[in-house]
Amino acid sequence: MSEKLKVGILGATGMVGQRFSTLLEDHPWFEVVVVAASKNSAGKKYEEVVADKWKLDVPMPEYVKDMVIYDMETDMEEIASMVDFVFCAVNMPKDQIKILEEKYAKAEVPVVSNNSANRWTEDIPMVVPEINPEHLEVIEAQKKRLGTTRGFICVKPNCSIQSYTPAINALMEFGPKLVVVSTYQAISGAGKNFETWPEMNGNVIPFIGGEEEKSEKEPLRLWGKIENGKIVPATEPVITAQCVRVPVLNGHTATVCVNFEKKPTKEQIIEKWRAYEGVAQQLNLPSAPVKFMQYLEDEDRPQVALDVDYENGMGVSLGRLREDIVFDYKFVGLAHNTLRGAAGGAVLTAELLKAKGYIEPREDLHG
Repeated sequence: MSEKLKVGILGATGMVGQRFSTLLEDHPWFEVVVVAASKNSAGKKYEEVVADKWKLDVPMPEYVKDMVIYDMETDMEEIASMVDFVFCAVNMPKDQIKILEEKYAKAEVPVVSNNSANRWTEDIPMVVPEINPEHLEVIEAQKKRLGTTRGFICVKPNCSIQSYTPAINALMEFGPKLVVVSTYQAISGAGKNFETWPEMNGNVIPFIGGEEEKSEKEPLRLWGKIENGKIVPATEPVITAQCVRVPVLNGHTATVCVNFEKKPTKEQIIEKWRAYEGVAQQLNLPSAPVKFMQYLEDEDRPQVALDVDYENGMGVSLGRLREDIVFDYKFVGLAHNTLRGAAGGAVLTAELLKAKGYIEPREDLHG
């Protein structure tokens, strides 16, 4: 790999933006050269703005502390001139995010987005590298629509679906037809910790706005097909979901019941999970887990306290697989919501885009 690609982080001061700054420290392929946020933070040093708002359990990277924050909207042209691509993790209304991301794409800057605003735009791929890397092919149709040569938008899916969708994906040959899932979601998924959300201590809130719809529909888009330059979602399996906020900092847990067209054995399921790999593993991408999924035999696993950091937070932990009196099987899944589910998943997607030639170094930046 030659000189590192130059990267900007839009929405760099929020929790996901903070996570991007830690994941990109000493990254072998990418170098952060721009941090950007709203006009309220623009012109100030990153540490000055974020020091009292740092929400992660790891320290703020030294490299980012003295970086001056750009205004991600009014400074767009200057930012676009400095980077090979940007990560987007802004906290704005969806219609404004759509406008912002498309402006950067039309300025010939590839956008790898953590936001949900463009997840249902038909020619924008929503990707988990181990599940649907072929969806990147729709980027060419998107470029035609935007009138760009290198600018485009690629997004990652909702953090909650990472805890169960990979497990179902590994079993597609058995024809999963009905999935009932309940997710128990950490407070960092709302961009908060216990200091900023003390009401969550010892509490459970049985509602997370929009999460149930995302949990039911986004896996079907991952399993969709490209037709005439658009991604058409799959229609099966049918998924119904309930989503609950629980007093956990990091880690989304899911309890899952599933029916199959052709019921596998328990041994077959565990073998499929443990052996599963995708293009991220085959290409040995820097952020890819060596083993995407692990199955734990202990009856009380997976646990957030023990398993959330499996494969540096980029793997999925599964357990408690057993037959059910109503469904064929039920099991428990766990994934780190701000690593695999958010910033880490976006970094892995950017690595795939680089490896597949969708993001390339600009001659004017690299000579």
